[in-house]
Amino acid sequence: MIEEKNPAARPATVVTFTVDPGHPMADKIDAIATPPRSGDLVEGTIIELVRGRLYVDLPPFGTGIIYGREYLNAADVLRKANPGDTITAKVVDPSGLDGYIELSLKEARQAAIWGEAEQAIAAQTIYTLTVEEANKGGLILSWQGIQGFLPASQLAKEHYPRVPEGDKDKIFSELLKLQGIPLSVRIITADAKEGKLIFSERAGDEEQEKASLIDKYQVGDVLEGEVTGAVDFGVFVKLEPGLEGLVHISELDWGLVEDPRALFSVGDRTQVKVIEVKDGKVSLSVKALRENPWKVASEKYKKGMDVQGVVIKYNKHGALASIEEGVAGLVHISEFESPAALRDALELGKTYPFSITLFEPKDQRMTLSYADAKAKK
Repeated sequence: MIEEKNPAARPATVVTFTVDPGHPMADKIDAIATPPRSGDLVEGTIIELVRGRLYVDLPPFGTGIIYGREYLNAADVLRKANPGDTITAKVVDPSGLDGYIELSLKEARQAAIWGEAEQAIAAQTIYTLTVEEANKGGLILSWQGIQGFLPASQLAKEHYPRVPEGDKDKIFSELLKLQGIPLSVRIITADAKEGKLIFSERAGDEEQEKASLIDKYQVGDVLEGEVTGAVDFGVFVKLEPGLEGLVHISELDWGLVEDPRALFSVGDRTQVKVIEVKDGKVSLSVKALRENPWKVASEKYKKGMDVQGVVIKYNKHGALASIEEGVAGLVHISEFESPAALRDALELGKTYPFSITLFEPKDQRMTLSYADAKAKK
C-alpha cells in the first residue's frame, strides 16, 4: 500500500447524502448532518499543518482550512497545535478555497471570550485586574484582551473619589492615583456587538442597596442628573448617590451622533427620561424629551418631492444628507462611478438639491437621489 504524503493538501471532496424521511432516526440524523453556516462555531480534529495552512477534519462535512490572514492572526496558538488536537473555530466561508470550509480561530476565540463574559456575569465571578488608565468618568481595565470601563460610581467605597462639591478635576486627580493598582471587580455588562464591557468593584451588599434605589424609578420618569462619564457608546448619568444610568449613543439625539464627548462633558447637568428598568440597570434617553423630528417631517415631505439637503457624513453605502435637523437620508453610491466621484460631487457641509426616492418616517428611513434632482433641472 502506498501512503499519500500530503492527503490534506489535495482539493476537498464534497459528499452529499439523503436520509429516508421514514427512517426512525431521520430527525436525529438530519440535525447532526446540518451543514455549518457562516458564523457557526465548529469543533474538529487537526489533520495537518503545512506551508502556512492548517487542515481540520469536520465529519461528516469534509475538511476545514485556516490559511492566509486567519493563519497569521492565530500564529501564537498554532505554534502549540499538533495533529490530533481538537480545536474550536468559527466558519468564515462554508464553500471556500478549493471546496474547503474556511475557518477562523481568532473569531472563535472572540466569540468564546464574550460567552465566558456572559457566564461570569451570571456567576458573579470576581477578577483581579490592574487599572491601565483613568479618565474623568472612571477607569480603563482589560480582561482577556478586551478593554473595559469601570465607572467611578461603580468603585468600592474605599476607592470612590469623595471630593468637595464634586470638582471634576479633583475627581480625575483621585482616579489617576489608582493607575497600576489591582482591583477586585466583576463584569456587569457584556455586549459583543458593541464591544462594550463594564466592570463593577461594588460588593454584593452594595448591589442590594442599589437594587432598592432602582425600585423607586419607573419607565417614563423625567429626572435631572449629572454626567459622570462619556464613552464611545454613550453617557453615564448619576441620578442620586450610588445610582447612575446609561444614555446609549442612539438615545442622545435624533440626529447623527459620532462622539458622545462632543455633546456632554463630565460634570454637566442634563434632563433625562427613564426608558427601561431591567436587570439592575436604568436605561435613559435625552432625545425622548424632544419632539421626534420625523413626526414633523411626515407632515411636510413625501416620496417624489424635491428638497435641499446638507451632506453630513460619508459611509460605505454613500453619503448621508440632512434635509432638516434630525432627518437625514442616504444618497446611494451606485449613482456615482466611484467613492471618489461621490466625494467630488457632494462635499461635506455643503447644500445640494435632492429628490426623495423613499420616505418611511415611522421607521425613520429615507433615501435621496442626487442624479434625479439634477435630471429635473
